Amino acid sequence: MLIAAVSGRALAASARRGGYAPLVADFFGDADTLAIAQQHVTLDLPLSHGMNEAALMTACEMLGASSTQPPIGVVYGTGFEDRTGVLAALGRRWRLLGNTPDTVALLKDPQCFSELCEAGGILHPETSDTPPDDPTHWLVKRCGGSGGGHVRPATPNDGRSASQYFQHRVEGVPVSALILADGRNAMLLGLSTQWATPTRGKPFRYGGAVRPAIVAPGCESDIAICVARLMTKVPLVGLNSVDFLVDDRHWMLEVNPRPGATLDIFDSTEAGDARHNSLFALHVAACRGTLPANLPALTGAHASALVYADHDIAYVPAHDWPDWTADRPRAGTSVPAGYPLCTVFAMAPTSAQAKARALERVDAIVAAAREWRS
Repeated sequence: MLIAAVSGRALAASARRGGYAPLVADFFGDADTLAIAQQHVTLDLPLSHGMNEAALMTACEMLGASSTQPPIGVVYGTGFEDRTGVLAALGRRWRLLGNTPDTVALLKDPQCFSELCEAGGILHPETSDTPPDDPTHWLVKRCGGSGGGHVRPATPNDGRSASQYFQHRVEGVPVSALILADGRNAMLLGLSTQWATPTRGKPFRYGGAVRPAIVAPGCESDIAICVARLMTKVPLVGLNSVDFLVDDRHWMLEVNPRPGATLDIFDSTEAGDARHNSLFALHVAACRGTLPANLPALTGAHASALVYADHDIAYVPAHDWPDWTADRPRAGTSVPAGYPLCTVFAMAPTSAQAKARALERVDAIVAAAREWRS
């Protein structure tokens, strides 16, 4: 199975659990990704430039040629929100196991998504492509952005731009619903709560997530109703995450129409049939039109958090990475300040405990990295 993403480690790990041989193209080529992948090609592109069709197609052709059997399809992760033309190229060459480029384009067009929510009776913050007269309580977001780093408060100096839009700021707890869909129906796998790791100029930069989300009684059923309404307007397939802000209402912020950042914390490692427990395998089956009779059991609480480099690291030394880390950079690689360094995980009886443990582990990795050369 071909896997294409900014970072393919989580998809590759789940693919292995599901019985697939992952052929991975991503930007990082982390040590654990290389250990998991059947074959891997690192995309030799600046991360800030995003996916490039020629480079990705070349990488996938190389991966396909390296396999003893032709790939049965391609599963994509983060990195295509504003590159639907690249997705279309992949789909012309291999079977695309995920939402169509048209579906991604629809959901990532701010005005189309706003109209879709209105048509479905789904509460959604006011959105505009023109600057508001009073920018107070408004946000600026990049079209097709992901990870929260592109979101900031609007200012009087903001002008109209084809690459950004404005959204009225609403209050609430950030809750993400992970769903599995077959084009007609969707199953709610669970809810997680996200938090930000702000930095100067990026007050909403993604920090991490924990499941289960602690929400008021009835919240999960209300979110399930919103998802069902969404499905009447958009034929989603496979794994998708739907982001909300929840107070006494449920504001749908966006849909990420691919497996995303919470894959790790929902991918069950309970004993039992490996294919049933692999979200990757469930994603592939759902893209082919089949939903499971039952979902994998989830116990306790599970958190993941991104660790960002707080200084330029010119050379990552050989390091004895703890087993609660992932996305581990290879020795000798460089990590610019502000870029992801690794991911940490934590499990505990409660969500609060799991999050606290994850944040302690973030601090431990940051402290260790300060000893590395800049």
